[in-house]
Amino acid sequence: MGIGASILLIAVGAILAFAVNFSISGLDISVIGWILMVVGVIGLIMTALIWGPRRRRAAAPATRVEERRVYDDGPPAV
Repeated sequence: MGIGASILLIAVGAILAFAVNFSISGLDISVIGWILMVVGVIGLIMTALIWGPRRRRAAAPATRVEERRVYDDGPPAV
C-alpha cells in the first residue's frame, strides 16, 4: 500500500465516521469509518518504515572515485 492509498483510506474513513448520517440495519457506518482510518494510518506507517530506509541509502554516496591523468609530451626539446 502506498502513501496515496493510505491517505485515501484515511479520508474516506473520516468522511464515513464524521460526515455521514446514514444508518443500515446491522451495520454501523461510523465504525467502518474508524476501521478505514486505522487501516490507513497503519498503511502509512508501514510505507514509511519499508520505503524510508531505501530512499536514504540511495541518496548517500557509495564510494569515492579518484581519477589521475598522466600526460607524456615526449622528450624535452633541445
